[in-house]
Order: sequence, then C-alpha cells, then structure tokens
Amino acid sequence: MSAVGFIGLGQMGAPMALHLLEHPGGLVVCDSRAEASEELASKGAQAVASPADVAAAADVISVMVLDDEQVRDVLLGESGIAGTAKPGTVVAGTLAALVGGPDAAVERCREPFGRWAKLFVHFGPTGAGTRAKLARNLLHFVAFTAAGEAQQLAAAAGLDLAKLAEVVRYSDGITGGPAAIMFRNSVERLELTDPLYEVLAHVRTLGEKDLSLALELGEKLGVALPLARLALERFAAGLGVPHEA
Repeated sequence: MSAVGFIGLGQMGAPMALHLLEHPGGLVVCDSRAEASEELASKGAQAVASPADVAAAADVISVMVLDDEQVRDVLLGESGIAGTAKPGTVVAGTLAALVGGPDAAVERCREPFGRWAKLFVHFGPTGAGTRAKLARNLLHFVAFTAAGEAQQLAAAAGLDLAKLAEVVRYSDGITGGPAAIMFRNSVERLELTDPLYEVLAHVRTLGEKDLSLALELGEKLGVALPLARLALERFAAGLGVPHEA
C-alpha cells in the first residue's frame, strides 16, 4: 500500500494527520513551519521539505491550509504537487469527509480518510464536496449569528447566559438542532396530501408562535432582533408549508 501525504499541520491539520500515523503505507508530512513537521516525524511520520517531495512519495494527499491562495501555491507553486505528482494522484482538501470526485479516486481515499473521519460522504463529481461544505457552513455560521442575537435578548431579560448555553447544548443533543427538519430530499412545497404536511404544519405553528413572542419581548426590552424577524417571515416557506396567499 502506498504512503499517504499530509500538507498543512496547523490546529486542524496536525490532529488529523496524527490519525494517519498507523496507515500501513506510511505517512509523509510537510508544513511551512519545520517544527510542525518535526513533531509528526518524532511520532513516526516522514517529514519532507516541500509539497513536491510529498507528491513524490505519496499518491493520496490531504491539504489543510488557510485559503485559496495557499492551495494554489501548494498545488501549482515552484515546489508544488503538480511538478512531481504521478498519474492518478488524488489530492484531498479541507475536511475531506465531504468528498467530490470520480468513484475510483474516492474509494482510494476511503481507508486513509476513515482514520480521522467517522462520516465519509461522497456527494458527486469533483467540486461537490466543497459545495456541500459551503452549504453546511452557511447553516453553521448563521446559527452562530442567531445565537448571538438570542444572547442579546437573554442578557436584556436578566438571564444567566451560561445557564442558557447549557440548556441549548442539552436540547440540541436531544432534538438534533437544525438537522431535525432536514429529513426531506427536496425543497419543494409539500402537497396537502403528503404524510409530512401535518407534522411540518405543526412545527410551523410552534415556531411562529415562539418567534412572535421573542419579537414582542425584544420590543419591550429595546433589543433589535433582525434575524428573528427574518426567520418569522421565511419560516413557513423554509419548512415547505408556506401560508396560502
């Protein structure tokens, strides 16, 4: 079995690379900071000086760097992967458990990626994994923004924010958080005869009631809640059960 490569050993990359140390073909690592590579080398990895050196030794390579510019440099720079990569080399990017690519290439990645990813999902052709990541992170960071808005309301109401956070973590662990409503493989409007219609219509009623009450409390306390107001406007349609015009 061939070695796997890992480029970028920062806060996210280093812990992921650690899970690859026992890969039967070995692990080849590279980072712009020599000390980061040396730490992995002390645990059994082969540390090399450049992405080109990684590609010369490995044919499945994970890249965990900061931005598109760094990715381009790793791939196409003077000492980049492209200069030494063998035909068939697979380059895997950020949190590659969300995978896009040809079936054969994806299957080659399944075993090494499975050492650090409990969930491995093939979304489709090259680029599909990145698009899935963007959709997932849209939800993630909008939820962060909503959490900030909720904390503003709670603070104005004199509530203990640490206790509120405890309740949120506990209840999301039971309900599944936003993923609890992501059980349809369509975003189309539900027909009245659909078995899910009554379920989601009930969710609509509960959500609109609590959003309305939160907005009323915000007005009373002088706290602006723009996300809550937008959510109230779009909640029903987002569930697939919009109100009749």
